[in-house]
Amino acid sequence: MVTTLLFAALLINAATFAAFWSDKRRAIAGERRISEASLLQLALIGGSPGALAARHLFRHKTHKEPFSTRLLLIVAIQAGAGIGLLIL
Repeated sequence: MVTTLLFAALLINAATFAAFWSDKRRAIAGERRISEASLLQLALIGGSPGALAARHLFRHKTHKEPFSTRLLLIVAIQAGAGIGLLIL
């Protein structure tokens, strides 16, 4: 069970990281972009560590508002939920 959850978390974070990377490449090339809603949805379903890592590594969407605020809100909620689960 734990192995399955860790694999799922790794998979969603890899997918989120790849989506941010792809969006950055598309932005540079002037191509059609991945919607902010899609990027935020990936973060919301567990890909927030991958999103934060990709943002930092690729310097992508670091000052874009309200995207940055929404992503950080997702991270804060997930961190709070994680801490809450550890306490219980």
